Amino acid sequence: MVSGRRRQGKTFLLEALCEATGGFYFAADQATEAESLRNLAGAVAEFSGSSLPIRFDDWRQAVDTLLALSRERELPVVVDEFPYLVKSSPGLPSIIQAALAPRRAERLASRSRLLLCGSAMSFMGSLLAGTAPLRGRAGLELIVPTLDYRLAAQFWGIEDPRLALLVHAIVGGTPAYRREFVEDDTPADLADFDDWVLRTALNPSSPLFREPRYLLSEEPGLRDPGLYHSVLAAVAQGNSTSGGIASYVGRKTSDITHPLSVLEDCGLLRREPDLFRGNRMIYRISEPLVTFYQAVARPDWTEWERARDSARLWKRRRHRFESNVLGPHFEEVCRNWVADYAADTVFGGPITRVGSGMVNDPVSKTTHEVDMVVFGELPDGTEALLSVGEAKWNDVMGSGHIDRLRRIRDLLSTKFDTTHTRLACYSGAGFMPAARAASDRGEVVLIDSDALYSSDRER
Repeated sequence: MVSGRRRQGKTFLLEALCEATGGFYFAADQATEAESLRNLAGAVAEFSGSSLPIRFDDWRQAVDTLLALSRERELPVVVDEFPYLVKSSPGLPSIIQAALAPRRAERLASRSRLLLCGSAMSFMGSLLAGTAPLRGRAGLELIVPTLDYRLAAQFWGIEDPRLALLVHAIVGGTPAYRREFVEDDTPADLADFDDWVLRTALNPSSPLFREPRYLLSEEPGLRDPGLYHSVLAAVAQGNSTSGGIASYVGRKTSDITHPLSVLEDCGLLRREPDLFRGNRMIYRISEPLVTFYQAVARPDWTEWERARDSARLWKRRRHRFESNVLGPHFEEVCRNWVADYAADTVFGGPITRVGSGMVNDPVSKTTHEVDMVVFGELPDGTEALLSVGEAKWNDVMGSGHIDRLRRIRDLLSTKFDTTHTRLACYSGAGFMPAARAASDRGEVVLIDSDALYSSDRER
């Protein structure tokens, strides 16, 4: 079972596999059952070199033929866009289940290796869940992810860390956005970034412009697209809890439980726990382009479509990009760096959990939001709070930020052992001399954009 959001390279991967191994590849269309069977029969005839036409009367016959494509060697047999076939033939998963019965002669004689691929994440995930027919039949479940921020920078050919993060905040790590959607148009340097945004993500003639709308519409079973867009807009505007999202969309919290679950299943939302309050869940948008669309493009959609004075409008709306897109995205990249690239020596031990959290301050009657919360393992095997930190994309961080983190650490000392807790400042704009002096004294860890993209794990 191979799945993943659209544009991530699943088809590229599977076609390359078939080319390398002489395997069979079939891409389904949105069609009736009869037409799908005809198309598959034609593909099988071409692959096998049959001089006679092949005809399938039903899916049982078709699946058995796929199993019979190889009896001598292991052969990949790929059925891409599998959800299209199931939509017109709902019983197909059960037919495949029966065909792959453990002691069935056709299965035992076959060396075909059936790979079912699809982009409808909620549907593909359901095929192997609970009492689904194919549960227990899959020997491989491969989810093709997006490129992480470092791989994305390499893929786009961007060496400047600040420019790489700006671009990643819009297009994320989806490979197709560079090749097919913007035809290898990459910003030449930081000075070209704003013009690049106008040439691509905010250009109504570019496929990238409407892509966020299509990402949602491609998911099957969404009966109220307006509600789902409003939920995503709520998160893009900084409403990260179910209560805040419900208030933004004007519904009861119970009314948005299902939309939140659907958006999670299709890979557009993810849910993370508050690391200081286990019962508080935080929702974040998984696809940067969707965040950009909801925060920047959608509120002024008609004006962007007209493209009368896009440069002036972008200048007026760039603050939305800075606050609602770039700031949260920088925090997320910093968390990814801690989880995937930071050496154990940075925070004093192997890292076990990374996230964010909220801390109450009863004295000042306020709440502190902690961008970076790092738990890890001490030499004796116990888990400890290794670090609390703050991430600011456009702020030159100084002693004020460090003092705030000290206060947060003091507040946390009533619940956690903070003797090993290191303070950390993450900045895309740099640090004041006072912060660098504190770092030299070992009072704070400073992480800049160069460190985020450095290959040296000991930074």
